[in-house]
Amino acid sequence: MKITLLSLLILSSQIYLSHAQKCNPQDKKVLLQIKKDLNNPYHLASWNPNTDCCSWYVVDCDPITNRINNLHVFAANISGQIPDAVGNLPFLESLMFHKITNLTGTIPSSITKLTRLKSLTISWTNISGQIPSFLSELKALTSLDLSFNNFNGQIPPELAQLRNLTGLRLDRNQLTGSIPESFGELTPSLQYIYMSHNQISGTIPKGWGSLNFTLIQLQRNRIEGDVSVLFGKNKTVDQVDISRNLLEFDFSNLEFPESLGTLDLNHNRITGSLPMGLIDVENLNLNVSYNRLCGRIPVGGRLQELDYTAYFHNRCLCGAPLPECN
Repeated sequence: MKITLLSLLILSSQIYLSHAQKCNPQDKKVLLQIKKDLNNPYHLASWNPNTDCCSWYVVDCDPITNRINNLHVFAANISGQIPDAVGNLPFLESLMFHKITNLTGTIPSSITKLTRLKSLTISWTNISGQIPSFLSELKALTSLDLSFNNFNGQIPPELAQLRNLTGLRLDRNQLTGSIPESFGELTPSLQYIYMSHNQISGTIPKGWGSLNFTLIQLQRNRIEGDVSVLFGKNKTVDQVDISRNLLEFDFSNLEFPESLGTLDLNHNRITGSLPMGLIDVENLNLNVSYNRLCGRIPVGGRLQELDYTAYFHNRCLCGAPLPECN
């Protein structure tokens, strides 16, 4: 009887321990290496080798496989570089390093081993160098956010090979050169694209006329030429900001979707007049100031409700809310 009770106690304790320690031992080993490579920061104090790593801070385990599938390090007092060991978490689906100003260096090539990775966010850090072309090997990516860093050089044309992307953020870096022509063949599933606050020059890819973005932010660059292909009755675009560039095209005959909510084209070299179709866009927030537009502001829609600053500093625009035409 005593032996039977003892056996039951041992068995129950083993079941309890196996239940308590869900984390895969190899994943735990990799996480502890990451912690070591980041100089054992206080932010990762819960990463105790004597506890179950599925309960650790900033990580998640898949409820079925118990493999680490999310690693989100944010707003942490961490210094150093992204550890190579990150690439040894083969079930990782989402990886984030966000608001870590002392994170430096470059993106490690070991990241290409994360074949299940769907979301990659490296933002608000001091990561620098060129955006690596090897990111195009992460074929499962649906979201790539490299905003607010110190990346320089040109945008890798290979990023257009990411055929599952729904969102791309490259804004607030020091990128130069033109938007790759290969970006004209971006996947139709791409809904938003941010490239603002860089030093990008040249024209937009011709192929963007056949794409249907929901949100486009290209402001504060040196983009030239005509962007009228972004608009049309059949588009579903909601927000467009291409202000403070070097755009030159005739605005007069453009058509716009009813979905358009924000259109900011201030500080460019746009000519022509305001299209009559703007009065049919019910919720439009428009800014065309500091251009070379002429003619009467069409009457209707929200165009007279906007502040005069949405129109001022043009060649010869007139009519409410600007002074009346002569």
